[in-house]
Amino acid sequence: MSFADGKRPIVAVLYREALPPRLDEIEELAEVRLTQADGLAEALAGADVLYQWHSFSPALRENWAAAASLKWVHVSAAGVSQLLFDDLINSDVAYTNSRGVLSRAIAEFALGFVLDIAKDAQGSLRLQQGRRWQHRVTRKIQGQRVLVVGTGSIGREIAALFRAVGLRISGAGRSSRPGDEYFEEIHSSRDLALVARDFDYVVLAAPLTDDTKHLVDADVLSAMNPTAHLINVGRGELVDTDALVGALRSGSIAGAALDVVHPEPLPKEHPLWSMDNVILTPHMSGDTEEYLDDLGKLFLENLWRYNRGEPLQNVVDKRLGFVPVS
Repeated sequence: MSFADGKRPIVAVLYREALPPRLDEIEELAEVRLTQADGLAEALAGADVLYQWHSFSPALRENWAAAASLKWVHVSAAGVSQLLFDDLINSDVAYTNSRGVLSRAIAEFALGFVLDIAKDAQGSLRLQQGRRWQHRVTRKIQGQRVLVVGTGSIGREIAALFRAVGLRISGAGRSSRPGDEYFEEIHSSRDLALVARDFDYVVLAAPLTDDTKHLVDADVLSAMNPTAHLINVGRGELVDTDALVGALRSGSIAGAALDVVHPEPLPKEHPLWSMDNVILTPHMSGDTEEYLDDLGKLFLENLWRYNRGEPLQNVVDKRLGFVPVS
């Protein structure tokens, strides 16, 4: 094993309850300091690396003054916009995330939503619970049109999987551009209200940034086809929740399938809970039986790269808030 600067790096591991997997392998490559949030300042003193296993902790921001020797932060999550702050953004500290680890699982979950909606699985469940034998017809998904908002790792995985079952896929990203192997065409996200009516499903898989907060607002929802469904496997704040409730009540859209909402957890009295045209799951689309170990393997691979002075995977553009797609 060679090290970029001739010494073993010091890695502070921030965790909440459970420790990360593959810790013994990490300890072979680095001096490890395990800490919870209240001990982070001490653990950061002289540390080269922060492995933020407690994905959404604000502890680094709160203890930034202790991070003078920090060279690299890795976060066990894909969406990191809420973790970035000016001092970190303006520093030379490399910042990597876990982009790609959960993409296939999230894509499968999104496809599950489409099939659930098209085949009226929720209606069948309600009929079964009422012991009613009621024949209905359902919708064929082949040839239906889907707009995937977010053309990064998750969006492309969704597009590939959806195309495999015969759906027609367009994308929406930061700018409009010609289609590619994943998308028939790519629109600018700023034009959602202009193009949303052309689609049977609008699937949200974009990162949350200042530009994408409430990207789907009342204007976009009112522009959607009244037979269309909104699917969100991205971040809850991509959608104006109050506007969504209004659209669902008025029938300006047919329904929604939401793995993420705002706020989370959804308050028990919130109207989304009781709507028959809404499917809710508790922010679990990427969480398969293997996902924790997969997250650990990504950090371990990056630690090998760091020790050899090689380029890291998943380097976040801190000003954009995500890993740019080449």
